[in-house]
Amino acid sequence: MLRKNDIIELEITDMTNEGNGVGRYDGIAVFVPMTAVGDRLSCRIVKVCRSYCYGMIDRLIRPSAFRCDVECSVYAKCGGCSFRHFSYEEECRIKESFIREAFRRIGRLSPEFDGFVGAEHISHYRNKAQYPVAQQDGKAVCGFYARRSHRICNSFRCELQPEVFESIVSDVMAYVNENRIEGYDEVSGSGLLRHIYLRRGEHSKQIMLCFVVTSIARCGCFEELYQTLAKKYPDIKSIVLNENSANTNKILGERVKTVYGADVIEDLMCGRRITISPLSFYQVNTEQAERLYKRAEEYACLSRDTILLDLYCGAGTVGLSMADRTKKLLGVEVIASAVENAKLNAENNGIKNCEFICGDAGKSAKLLFERGVRPDVIIADPARKGCTRDTLEYMQKMAPDRIVMISCNPSTAARDCAILAELGYKTERITGFDLFPRTTHVECVVKLTRNEM
Repeated sequence: MLRKNDIIELEITDMTNEGNGVGRYDGIAVFVPMTAVGDRLSCRIVKVCRSYCYGMIDRLIRPSAFRCDVECSVYAKCGGCSFRHFSYEEECRIKESFIREAFRRIGRLSPEFDGFVGAEHISHYRNKAQYPVAQQDGKAVCGFYARRSHRICNSFRCELQPEVFESIVSDVMAYVNENRIEGYDEVSGSGLLRHIYLRRGEHSKQIMLCFVVTSIARCGCFEELYQTLAKKYPDIKSIVLNENSANTNKILGERVKTVYGADVIEDLMCGRRITISPLSFYQVNTEQAERLYKRAEEYACLSRDTILLDLYCGAGTVGLSMADRTKKLLGVEVIASAVENAKLNAENNGIKNCEFICGDAGKSAKLLFERGVRPDVIIADPARKGCTRDTLEYMQKMAPDRIVMISCNPSTAARDCAILAELGYKTERITGFDLFPRTTHVECVVKLTRNEM
């Protein structure tokens, strides 16, 4: 039996979707972070469970051929880029294997795999960043959460974010500390500033700056900052306050107040003008999202007679990119501000053959079925937890010819496709997409077709 602090020699032969390397010692799986397939290492056991262990690198005996230099100074502390220490080609291979294995093991499905689409740009690709702020040693600090914790790495620099974000956050934090504005304390709930939240249009370059605070009423201390930032950074078109006083891990609250410029920013997605509000969902990697949406459209096989239902539609980006090739577009989204964005996006693009409904996906699918709506194609783009069984059952009851599932979690996508298989839909084709290079996250697009009766 292995014990804590034992030193063993281990070869890494696989990776988990949490970013840990996997090796075996006397038949026991040992999970080790910051390793690569092919590493031979001396490993210190740090946690022993019944059938597996966790370890850490004590000494690298023979590095993997896939290892590369790490250009980030806080990589070892920050929990963001679990795959930064090996080549991008190897990262794509691993992510493709995550998708294939999920559909084989969880879904017990064997669709045609149409490849894995890696990103052309693996640095500075994100259009959104959320920097937590805390009070430490009498001053406000800001950065990113350390791996598996809520302890903040006090660094604004990130290879995944636009470089301008680092400069803006640096100026904000200088002002915060000069004016003795307190960062948030998760234990006591005290302090004012919880997060600095930035969004940027990939094509428009427009920037929205959002301060997430415990009380909007106490934000008079920020007033001198708004004009200063707007003057220094002309691309800042919107500055908003978001109030979140709840003791929760949820970043944003419901109340939003615009304090400079517009309520929204604009960008282009698949040639459509898109408005983005603080609360609306918008894919963080615009370039890759456009490729993903094109594949979703191919899988949808649209025609001028198609009625398209877009579940979990957010600001309408997926459905609106395809609307001119359909007879009717219906969008469903639970966040009211996102629905308003979707309606505005349709209006701004002159799209009239659409209707957007604010409501839970499952309940709305039930209502649409009872209304007699029978879409030819359903696109579902749920959150990481996937679809509820009720939602899937009402999707099946509406009897679309095709279902296109977009997922940021291959495990829940495989589970949902397995349920749809029980309900009469074949998982026909799948494509993997990397929207989050250097992290463990991966997306896929799945085409399902209704079985002939």
